[in-house]
Amino acid sequence: MTITSHDSLAISRVSLRNVARSATGARPAMCCTIGRITFASCYVYSPCGSGAACERSRLLRAMLKSGDTHFIVKYAFRVRQQVVDESPLAGFVCPDQVLVPVPGSARSTAGTMTVAEHLATAMAEVGLGGGIWNGLRRTWPVRKSATAPPGSRPTVANHYDSFAIEAATALPPRVVLVDDVITKGRTLLAAAARLQDAFPAAEIRAFAMLRTMGLVEGVDHLLDPCVGEIRWTAGDAHRSP
Repeated sequence: MTITSHDSLAISRVSLRNVARSATGARPAMCCTIGRITFASCYVYSPCGSGAACERSRLLRAMLKSGDTHFIVKYAFRVRQQVVDESPLAGFVCPDQVLVPVPGSARSTAGTMTVAEHLATAMAEVGLGGGIWNGLRRTWPVRKSATAPPGSRPTVANHYDSFAIEAATALPPRVVLVDDVITKGRTLLAAAARLQDAFPAAEIRAFAMLRTMGLVEGVDHLLDPCVGEIRWTAGDAHRSP
């Protein structure tokens, strides 16, 4: 398979080092190249806002995190309805792209499907993506961002260092990382960097069903499709919008 590149989505090369420790002692310093990645999301989630829309957004997140396949297929079909000419998502996820589920915070376990895998499967079933590639794995767990206090959430380097690529001769030229929720974008940026290092010519984008709106008072509606960018700036991931 010949892998092609896409200049407008080329990931710039920025060096990042992180030293992680395991229970048996220090691991060697690891270096990843990282820069920016285009992402899309369909719905918004308000973790702290008040009002009916904010409460519904939290219910939507809870249902998504539960891994209910019927619910996930229902919302994957709603995403499919948004991939039209009038929507910001038009053309973002196409049948010629392969979906790569982003592992959860726990170590990847054979035979156990994560929420991202359920979501990628549902998206493929409704025509969003031409298949699924499960070659991105989590080799050891990281702390869950949702339950970690500020300042102790996993960094981009922590995520990158815990990811590994399973043996593969090639990756299809167009790839969409799939995750359930995006906050700052650290996990997606680290996953993209790990894939880009292994497959330098691949075009990599990312999709998350929900994007967290934690820095605003609340949200007025849940459906708010957008295409934006995650950048490596000032030593961290920054999502816009």
